[in-house]
Amino acid sequence: MVTADEKDPAVAIVTLNRPAKRNALTIELKEALLAALEGVATDAGVRAVVLAGSGKSFCVGQDLGEHVQALEADASTSFDTVGRHYNPIVATIATMPKPVIAAINGGAVGAGLGFALACDLRVAAETATFATAFAAIGLTADSGLSASLVHSLGAARATELLLLGESFDATQALASGLVRAVVPAEQVLDTALELARRLAAGPTLAYAEIKKAVAIGAVSPLDTVLEAEGAAQARLGVTTDHKEAVEAFLAKRRPTFEGR
Repeated sequence: MVTADEKDPAVAIVTLNRPAKRNALTIELKEALLAALEGVATDAGVRAVVLAGSGKSFCVGQDLGEHVQALEADASTSFDTVGRHYNPIVATIATMPKPVIAAINGGAVGAGLGFALACDLRVAAETATFATAFAAIGLTADSGLSASLVHSLGAARATELLLLGESFDATQALASGLVRAVVPAEQVLDTALELARRLAAGPTLAYAEIKKAVAIGAVSPLDTVLEAEGAAQARLGVTTDHKEAVEAFLAKRRPTFEGR
């Protein structure tokens, strides 16, 4: 599930690998994904991550066949997977102290959409489609979509997508700012990797602080935001990367960041 980029070992590729089922999420796949994400999150040698789907889909959400079996076995515990798997997967992506880029090669539905929106940047195939899909099966959102859709699109549009479950395409996703770029399907992974290599060469600790700052800024009052920004700048001010960047600026050369 985890491979290193051939051109830059500081870039890790985490691939959902169940193409025959459009990467629908079983317990086995969710556990493997969580382990892979936790591994790259704590690997100091990894400075950027690409999350991809194998085959023609990114991820179409929960495997409903397995879900029906769980309901029949014990409906009262059938949603334990939200706390055991979905929540920690999304939290690990969102709080990972390095950039994560989603390479959305096809459908991103339900939890698959939640995983994509938990990433920091997204590249989509021209043929990619997106949908929430929860209300259609009598459920509310999980995988962070109640927050990520609101933060990305505003409460009105998020409510519309969750209530009606209408799908939208890559062009619409680009126009609304959900994705950074739309490219032919065969170019999605390479485009995401190119972006990841660029980030892997950057100031990793600053990127980690930026992720924290945006998370705080999305939900906190101004005084909290200002305090957090000041503390973050103080932490970054003593890093090797900051010192190198200032020296490079004064010397009129390009800085070399080491991620420390």
